[in-house]
Amino acid sequence: QVQLVESGGGLVQAGGSLRLSCAASGRTFSSYAMGWFRQAPGKEREFVAAISWSGGSTYYADSVKGRFTISRDNAKNTVYLQMNSLKPEDTAVYYCAADSDGLGTELGYEYDYWGQGTQVTVSS
Repeated sequence: QVQLVESGGGLVQAGGSLRLSCAASGRTFSSYAMGWFRQAPGKEREFVAAISWSGGSTYYADSVKGRFTISRDNAKNTVYLQMNSLKPEDTAVYYCAADSDGLGTELGYEYDYWGQGTQVTVSS
């Protein structure tokens, strides 16, 4: 079992930056791919970014490419999402998730564990 807790959300002006963290507890965290998803008011949850178990492969939604960076520190059981050049349309609750196959995917249903989410609000 893996338990995930997100932190680092908050209110930021457009063009600013935030770094989200997702702390994991449980066995064999390093063997899991990790992903970030978000859900804006009135919209479905959407894929943001994913990283393989080794950190060697990363994947991004087109909407965040060039602005967001996903990374992980397996020694700290933590995955990060560095968000730069934030836009009001990035406003959402951000969730981290763990995928036991270790590869990472944009398909939310393939993830086994989910955090509670952290709110990111970008003001114009």
